[in-house]
Order: sequence, then C-alpha cells, then structure tokens
Amino acid sequence: MTATDRSLELINTAAQAAADKLAHDVIAYDVSDVLSITDAFLLASAPNDRQVKAIVDEIEERLQKELGAKPVRREGDREARWVLLDYVDIVVHVQHSEERVFYALERLWKDCPELELPADAKATRGKAEEHAQLQADEADQEPDGEW
Repeated sequence: MTATDRSLELINTAAQAAADKLAHDVIAYDVSDVLSITDAFLLASAPNDRQVKAIVDEIEERLQKELGAKPVRREGDREARWVLLDYVDIVVHVQHSEERVFYALERLWKDCPELELPADAKATRGKAEEHAQLQADEADQEPDGEW
C-alpha cells in the first residue's frame, strides 16, 4: 500500500507552508505500509517556540484555505515544543530543534520510503545544523566580560 493522492497533496502543501515560514529540515515519510491509522508523516523543526507556532499556524491555514482540510486533533500547542496536527490521512510534527534531536523521529521511520517534496521544502535540509553552528560562532565571539 502507498500513500494516496490526497495524502500526497496534503503533504506537499504542508511542506511548502513549512518552508515558507523558514522551517528547518522538512522531510516526509510514507508510513502507510507500517501504520493503518495514517498514510504519511511530515516532520519539520524550528529553533524557537514562536517559530514553531508560526509554522503550525501557516500549515493549518494553508491546508484549510487551499484544500479544505482541518485537523481532527491538534496537540502540544501550549508549550510549542512539539506540535502535532492530525489530518487522519497525514500527521504533521513540528518540533523545537532540541526535541527534534532528542526524539529523532527520522531514526524511527528510516525504513519507510521518503516522499518527494517541493524544492523549497527540500532546500530546508541541513538548516538546523547551519543555525546551531551560527549560534555557536556568535557565542564564541561575545566578550567574556573580563576586563
């Protein structure tokens, strides 16, 4: 069994919305062969809680406006560390970068086929690592306060 055309349409629209809000490391997996409850997972991350919320809001708005899809469940909103949007056909996970590293969902689903995504979404790969390196470089350049 493979992801349905509707699932792929939802995944691609959600991935583009995430990329437009500067999500990091957007990736999607076809989980239809191993799960009976959904066809595909979309994973995305952001370096702070506000950006996680912005990405989630954009995905939800785009899927509603463009495809008439509303999530049947939305979890994790309060802390905005890991927000899950369940559209039945697909499940979207938007995580804070720290949670993304800790929970490593890619490792869990690595045996599932990766889905083709829009070019903008593919271009987000490696952004979390790039951002972390930039933050580390900036921290190294700050004066240590000793005079």
